[in-house]
Amino acid sequence: MPKQVDHRERREAIAHALWRVVEHQGWPRATMREVAREAGVSLGQLQHYFSSRTAMLTFAMEFAADQTSDRVARGLNGLRQPPHPREVLRVVLTEMLPLHADARATSRMNAAYVLEALHDPDLREVARVGLREGRDLVESLVRQAIADGQIPSDRNPSIETDLILSLTGFTPLLELGVIEPRAALAAVDQHLDRLFGSVP
Repeated sequence: MPKQVDHRERREAIAHALWRVVEHQGWPRATMREVAREAGVSLGQLQHYFSSRTAMLTFAMEFAADQTSDRVARGLNGLRQPPHPREVLRVVLTEMLPLHADARATSRMNAAYVLEALHDPDLREVARVGLREGRDLVESLVRQAIADGQIPSDRNPSIETDLILSLTGFTPLLELGVIEPRAALAAVDQHLDRLFGSVP
């Protein structure tokens, strides 16, 4: 019998190929033909799964988000249970920064996605929804920590959420070698220490 093709697996393999092209050559060179070559498939085969570069990018970003969520889940599983919200936020932040190979790949895809979304209304809305959901998750953690007395009650949860997320702004500094990973981690830890105080 002919081998059955796992379409999800093939789409994920193409997404990984797109990541590699973006990581090593940049988004402008991530044409469908180049991604097909990197994935080891014909252009026609790639177009069977993705009708356009935008469709390919959108799937790759959804897959990247899933991969980041999986890494965060693995990180949380390694913490004492139930985990302290400070440690939860630290895991979330460090997985959003380009501190290791997988996170660098998704970070560069994120940058490409944002640039593309600036000029594509449909992508912009998808990106906005995703970012809003991520921000809402962080704010819910902050609000719960305030309610539980782990963050002082006079803190504004919305502002604190924005300050936490601003730490992802270390990404270009890390990518361009302006600062070392240990400096970014030290800043993340100091900010969280100031927000929570000493962890009980």
